[in-house]
Amino acid sequence: MEIDQLLVIGFIALFAAASGYFQLLKPSGAIAAFLTGMSIWAGFGLKGLFLMGVFFLTSSLLSRYKSKVKEHLGELHEKGSARDWAQVAANGGTAAIAGLAHFISPDPLWIIVLAISIASANADTWASELGVLSRQQPVSIKSFKRVPRGTSGAISGFGTAASAAGSLLIALTGGYLFDEGTSWILSVFLFGVTGSFLDTLFGAYIQAGFKCVRCNLFTEKLTHCTLPTKQVSGFTWINNDVVNFISCLTAAIMGMALYNIL
Repeated sequence: MEIDQLLVIGFIALFAAASGYFQLLKPSGAIAAFLTGMSIWAGFGLKGLFLMGVFFLTSSLLSRYKSKVKEHLGELHEKGSARDWAQVAANGGTAAIAGLAHFISPDPLWIIVLAISIASANADTWASELGVLSRQQPVSIKSFKRVPRGTSGAISGFGTAASAAGSLLIALTGGYLFDEGTSWILSVFLFGVTGSFLDTLFGAYIQAGFKCVRCNLFTEKLTHCTLPTKQVSGFTWINNDVVNFISCLTAAIMGMALYNIL
């Protein structure tokens, strides 16, 4: 193994360890991030790593942005801002698979899979982290009623704009890194936004939702007010991590289909 390869591996390990040290990732998340980074580097080199880094850094910073205002989300969401292995896999799993596939059998198809999956993850993260700061409560796409900020399956104008901005950043960065044209950038952008919308759709209709038996709060948590919560919607085994992974993967598959048609 050459010195430059050892340096890259060391950088990936250091980055993952530092993310754990600064509590951006839990220990399991740091290990998953290292493996994800290695897979992406194996397939796409430093360009792929940089693209994933843009997602990770912006999403991590946004999760800390106005954290005091977001404290109430701890009552709604199953997990906190420090990501564990499942959250890393949910957002980076499709990109890691694309990296391994491109390493085994190089094809431009896998580059667009990488970009769309990251654009989708970034779009959803930006929508979640910035959408909760909207002045108006979001609207559930299932009931069409106003629901508390941070509720899965709900949208707001501000959150939708944030989603588009997050997807556009990855599309433009990917287009520059891989020297792709306008149509490629537009495709990644649109499928990234589509992935974020699918995340909202799945969150509304198939993600498990629970209600506290004591205070009647709708939540993603299995326990609340020290008591087990009651499931009131969705499928038990489908949590937010599963929804994130499915939406990223679905958007990437749709992009693959269009790529093959064109």
